[in-house]
Amino acid sequence: MSKALQQKLTARFGARILAATSQHGDEAVVVAPADWREVHLFLRDDPSSQMQMLIDLCGVDYPDREPRFEVVTHLYSLTKKHRLRVKTAVGDADGDDAVVDSLLSVWRSADWMEREAFDMFGVRFAGHPDLRRILTYPEFEGHPLRKDYPAARTQPLVPYREGAGVQGKLAPFGADEGMPFGRQTHGAPGSPEVN
Repeated sequence: MSKALQQKLTARFGARILAATSQHGDEAVVVAPADWREVHLFLRDDPSSQMQMLIDLCGVDYPDREPRFEVVTHLYSLTKKHRLRVKTAVGDADGDDAVVDSLLSVWRSADWMEREAFDMFGVRFAGHPDLRRILTYPEFEGHPLRKDYPAARTQPLVPYREGAGVQGKLAPFGADEGMPFGRQTHGAPGSPEVN
């Protein structure tokens, strides 16, 4: 069924579908960044595709080619039971100009996935209303999943934020950020005592 979907996309978008591949029963199409959002809207709304679920959105770094990054989505139709991977390539050799339209208005689940690709690779999503780091802290320098990121790099120390934490100090996370386990929360208002 996914092969038929590739053919439908090629019939609908013509040369705007840059490539259609199939390997081990896993079908994919490649589109230009300018067509990224339009192709995804079509896949969601067309009665023959009905891709209701964005399973994943991720980045891939190819430092020896240009455009350097691929942005990849994995889509699934709950009603038709078919899958499709959609790819686009963005960014120059230095990783600059890595910009593609946000899919947040197409699937709400794109929110944190796009933030992760931004945080880890530096890919920006035009139109995303809250594009900020999600796995690292705001002062983090660089993008740790880029292949040229030094494995032994030391990040600059970040001062503790003032607040109602341990001895009046709070870790560099706000109350709604990070993972709460492992934090010393003795005496913080509304927190259970940790033994």
